[in-house]
Amino acid sequence: MTGTSFNLSAVFQTVAEAVPDQEVLVWGEKRFSYADLNARVDGVAHYLTRQGFGCHTPREQLPGHESGQHHVGLYLHNGNVYLEALIGALRARAVPFNVNYRYVAEELLYLFQDAGAEALVFHSAFAPQVAEIRDRLPGVRLLIQVDDDSGNPLLPGAVPYESIVDAPAPEVLPEPCGDDLYLLYTGGTTGMPKGVMWRQHDAYVGAMGGTPFGSSEPYRSYEQIAEAARQGGGGMRLIMTAPFMHGAAQWSTFHMITQGGAIVLPSDARTLDWPDVLRTVQRERVVSVPVVGDAMARPMVAELERGDYDLSGVFAVQNGGAPLTPTVRARLQAQLPNVLFVDTVGSSETGIQMSQVADGNGTETGVFTPDGDTTVLDDDLTRELAPGEGQGWLARHGLVPLGYLGDADKTARTFPVIDGRRFSVPGDRAIRLEDRRIQLLGRQSITINSGGEKIFVEEVERAIAAHPAIADVVVTGRPSERWGSEVVAIVELLEDHEASDEALLAEAAHHVARYKLPKAIIRVPQIQRSPSGKADYRWARQQATTAAPTP
Repeated sequence: MTGTSFNLSAVFQTVAEAVPDQEVLVWGEKRFSYADLNARVDGVAHYLTRQGFGCHTPREQLPGHESGQHHVGLYLHNGNVYLEALIGALRARAVPFNVNYRYVAEELLYLFQDAGAEALVFHSAFAPQVAEIRDRLPGVRLLIQVDDDSGNPLLPGAVPYESIVDAPAPEVLPEPCGDDLYLLYTGGTTGMPKGVMWRQHDAYVGAMGGTPFGSSEPYRSYEQIAEAARQGGGGMRLIMTAPFMHGAAQWSTFHMITQGGAIVLPSDARTLDWPDVLRTVQRERVVSVPVVGDAMARPMVAELERGDYDLSGVFAVQNGGAPLTPTVRARLQAQLPNVLFVDTVGSSETGIQMSQVADGNGTETGVFTPDGDTTVLDDDLTRELAPGEGQGWLARHGLVPLGYLGDADKTARTFPVIDGRRFSVPGDRAIRLEDRRIQLLGRQSITINSGGEKIFVEEVERAIAAHPAIADVVVTGRPSERWGSEVVAIVELLEDHEASDEALLAEAAHHVARYKLPKAIIRVPQIQRSPSGKADYRWARQQATTAAPTP
């Protein structure tokens, strides 16, 4: 255990005081120092506090699935405002939560009601969506609208964001603590989104930089964090390719902050344009580039192969959220021969659990080194499996979330207590290998039971993606009279490439057993994914079930 209970607002304030003049955010012509951003964070916090937002019930008086703080939705594109509103709400002891800006009205309504939102911070581009549902959200008492280039006017009763960033301090300042909540909504790509509730201390140490990369020992004091930021010298710079509304983006942001580093945004923070991204990486001497599996890495490597970029400053490509296939990894390695590839495994419910660091050669796909709190439980959730004992549930104990907001039953199922220890078991299947490493199989909820055999869709996706004509692929199941469920691959081909079904299946057969091969292949102009790059399996199932069934 650490000697200090950390909260995220104080972490940022600590670094801002240690390295006030270093850059924390670079976005085109906009450059924010830690001191600049911290002053604006203060304004947001002061305004929310004056409006009565904060903590109303101490954590110790509540069960794990309940919140004692006011909730603020962040319905925003990437930019400085996202970080200011996020940290500012935390500083006021309110609870910011992420909003998927692709949601339509009914999805937004569900999310805001489930979260118990009392305030929304939103870009003007989303004003029409907010206006459409605001009458059905009686609990929302504060609208803060961020001007942008959409031309949409200020909604009646909304407050302009720039009018609050220099709000004066209230008479009594709130005092954030490590028990305050960090709330992260899941993507909802396999079901309805759920709000995962963390203590800020646990989230910071378990996922957000409170434990230095490569170490098992977390920081023990704010002074240690300040010293780490000073020693960093501003050299750590990460290009943010994912939306801040994705948990991994927030986690990597706080990793950078802890080191006194900078987050660099592409010129257009609303779309992922790889020529723009790579020019920004080159210009700003970025050292770390995050990707989410093949869906993001394929267009990146294609642009590297087409263009002429000096990326000699890049030290690492970090992958998480989806696997990199060996084919794509090899192409990246050819373009970036001196770069380390860091694959991480984690989830909203566990934080970062496992990693794999390699130079691109001889990497075993899907096999990772776990941290000290990651394990595999037996099928009945009664005990931990010993090394070499086989397949079970990937789990973590120690610093895990309090629960799902407002859902006592699902909290009890996902966070069981075994032999006096509380675990997080979000639903991934894994094998505990003889050498103590763990092989990740995939999420049980998207496993296909076909003819009595369990088939993990990620494994089939990797097999199909090995074909050089594939731009992207998602695998799902659909009802079958013969098999119960049958495997269906939805594929997007690279531009100017052709491949028959027989060729795709022949390539896949080199990598997986024949019973795992798709019974049907559906071709689409573009695979639909979340803004973070994760597969949308609800969309995939819809594509599979509306297509012609297998004879």
